[in-house]
Amino acid sequence: MNWDHARVFLAVARDGQMLAAARKLGLDHATVTRRLNALENDLGAKVFERSPAGCVLTSAGEQLLAIAERVEGEMVKAQSLLGNADLRLSGTVRVGAPDGLGTYFLAARLGRFAALHPELLIQLVPLPQTFSLSKREADIAIVLDRPRSGRLIGRKLSAYTLSVYAARSHLAQHGAIATTADLADRLAVTYVQDLTYSPGLDYMDALTDLCARRFECASVVGQMEAVRAGVGVGILHDYAAASYPELVRLLPGLRFERSYWIAVHADMRALRRIEEVERFIAAEVQAARRAFVSPGTGPA
Repeated sequence: MNWDHARVFLAVARDGQMLAAARKLGLDHATVTRRLNALENDLGAKVFERSPAGCVLTSAGEQLLAIAERVEGEMVKAQSLLGNADLRLSGTVRVGAPDGLGTYFLAARLGRFAALHPELLIQLVPLPQTFSLSKREADIAIVLDRPRSGRLIGRKLSAYTLSVYAARSHLAQHGAIATTADLADRLAVTYVQDLTYSPGLDYMDALTDLCARRFECASVVGQMEAVRAGVGVGILHDYAAASYPELVRLLPGLRFERSYWIAVHADMRALRRIEEVERFIAAEVQAARRAFVSPGTGPA
């Protein structure tokens, strides 16, 4: 199997579009088409059903995908073992993380790490509702649920807690909150219910059931800013809220504990740059572990 043809095949399989794959590979559309045609001629089988809407793998293409990914994995290992460039931590590492952890914890730390390695490009991206490490949408993913499928190496990164908060300005204007009954006339700042993608995000009902009204905001950052502005009460990550003295933690009995998991595709972990970034993230979280879990009367 010609590896140049297989590399084009992998890119199209992952993007579902020849034009998008061509852009990523730095090739023109005609070259991608020509190499796919050559691959199918060599195999004597169609690997894609092509249409204006995109490319869908045939049964032969599905079988080839598994083989090509194994070959790619071996190429990655060879690069890690033999390629001097990788030893200098050069290249790109894409880290996918929930927006709260990405914004309030990882951004500054990964930025400092990147500054120490001028040939290394770190991309910090928010994880979509669905993503694929196999399709290289991220090299390292931090997720809310334990990875259970695919060729992923996953481990628990840290437990973390969330608590009910309001701004001092809100409490001054609307009164103190000493019990859950005091929430009855408050505005709950929550996520957008329809956009939740993990059981780890199921804590908001505990607040919205107690408040008469709610304001829904899709991002953790948006929720934080709304609560800081004094518009209502919200359930916020304790490690993030600790940076804002204008926020007051309320109702210590209403506390939620969840976990972050870190996952890497087995084939990509052989690259030293990915291994080093993963190790750095784990070490930074471990060093800040006391900030991730707040005291309280017990997890929910």
